[in-house]
Amino acid sequence: MRGSEVLMDTVLTGIRPGADIMDPQCPSRVVFQRIGDKWASLVVQVLADGPVRFSELRKHVHVITPKVLTQTLRTLERDGLVTRTVFAQVPPRVDYQLTGLGMSLLGPLSVLREWAESNVPSILDARDAYDDARDGTPPGS
Repeated sequence: MRGSEVLMDTVLTGIRPGADIMDPQCPSRVVFQRIGDKWASLVVQVLADGPVRFSELRKHVHVITPKVLTQTLRTLERDGLVTRTVFAQVPPRVDYQLTGLGMSLLGPLSVLREWAESNVPSILDARDAYDDARDGTPPGS
C-alpha cells in the first residue's frame, strides 16, 4: 500500500495505523530515511530563514552538485516539506521555501545539530581510539 493510500484509508476509516519505524513496511521509515539523508537536513536548515533561490542554497550547503541539489529539492517538495515558486520574469526566478510541515522539522533538526556540534570532539577521540586499537597502537601514543 502506498503512503497516499494509507493516508486515504486513515481519512476514510478514522483509524490511524500504528507507526513503527522498525517495521520495514511502515511509511515512517521512509520519512526517517529522508530526514537522515546527507543533504536533506542541510537544505531544510538553510531554508529556515525564508525563501531562497537555487544558487543561494548551493552556496550555503557547499560541495553539493546541482544535480543532487535538484533531486533533494524535488524529494522534499514531493514529501510536502518544501514549496517551489516560479516567478515569470527574465531570467526566470525560482524560490524554495519550507512549508508548515517543513518548519515543524526545524526543532528536531536543531536539537540534532546542537548534539552533533557539541559532541564532535568526543566522537573524533573515539574514532582515533578505535583506529589505534585496530592498528595495535597503544592508547595516547
